[in-house]
Amino acid sequence: MSKQKVVISGAGLWNPEHTISNEELVDSYNQFAELYNQQHAAEIEAGELEAKPFSSAEFIEKASGIKSRYSYSKEGVLDPTRMRPQLTERSDEELSHQAEMALAAAEKALTEANKSPEEIDAVIVSCAYTQRSYPAIAIEVQAALNIKGFAFDMLVACSAATFALHRAYEMVAAGTAKAVLVINPELTSPQVNYKDRDSHFIFGDVATATIIEQAETCQSEHSYEILGIKAQTQYSNNIRSNFGYLSHVTDVDPYSADKLFHQNGRKVFKEVCPMAAEHLTNHVTETGLSNEQITRWWLHQANINMNVLIGKKLMGRMPTQQEAPIVLDEYANTASAGSLIAFNLHHKDLQAGDYGVICSFGAGYSIGSLVIQKR
Repeated sequence: MSKQKVVISGAGLWNPEHTISNEELVDSYNQFAELYNQQHAAEIEAGELEAKPFSSAEFIEKASGIKSRYSYSKEGVLDPTRMRPQLTERSDEELSHQAEMALAAAEKALTEANKSPEEIDAVIVSCAYTQRSYPAIAIEVQAALNIKGFAFDMLVACSAATFALHRAYEMVAAGTAKAVLVINPELTSPQVNYKDRDSHFIFGDVATATIIEQAETCQSEHSYEILGIKAQTQYSNNIRSNFGYLSHVTDVDPYSADKLFHQNGRKVFKEVCPMAAEHLTNHVTETGLSNEQITRWWLHQANINMNVLIGKKLMGRMPTQQEAPIVLDEYANTASAGSLIAFNLHHKDLQAGDYGVICSFGAGYSIGSLVIQKR
């Protein structure tokens, strides 16, 4: 029996209605820093506390390539006396915030794939953070779409999207599902420390969705055969988020800086870039191709300097925007969704037979990739 061909048949991208520019973010942060330094002047003078440094839009763009980001809730983020988003808690009977994001992206992906919810066998919601432990956001989305079968959540930080696509590929290839809906509702802003100059600008909110199905049932205009998947993990403490239910019993501040996103950016850059380049080259080679044959690289969108360096290692020269699209200038780092934003915005121009690679890399460390070919 021949191996079942598996394809990406549809992709969806949903943007929140609110945007926050570097200038807006810097203005609120600098107001906060000034208030903090005034309120703690005595401790700072005595050397008991460090003064909050000031930021600039130019610093942010130079350090990251980010110019703006989408925000699920803009209210509260720019308030120097609050410095975190303001969301209204919903009752158990109401659709959750994350499920709302997920549904918006899922509906777009279903339209692109020419699929109805009745044709989907499984739903995976995979992202850096879920707003609750259970019931799964994926099962909530499954119910809202009236999809039969099963659903579950995954958390793999910035590789959550590619790792979930791997699981979907394996299910379809094995015949345990004919079509799988993978959704990445990246509601990152609640975990951002907007009081930290070195990280307050990094993340944005977004939702992406992808349909994986058997080639023989595919009816979409743009589809891609998955030629191979590859995953790699290596433990590191250089990117962490320690927020969790144990705060209730350890009697520590559940909202301290240690419980929010934090990283050692220099070490991450130094260690992840060569890992990602080697991983990708090995994966492409394992599928019987060479890097020169890849028309498009949809890379993880964390930092423009990382993307440029990895692109140079892969291609032996500076990649063009067409070869390795950059979207983080508009979206910022959207955790696992970055490479799929790039895919959503930059795939329909490919010709039949063209090869592409979707790749993520992030906390863990974790790296996930898919080699695909336009049909």
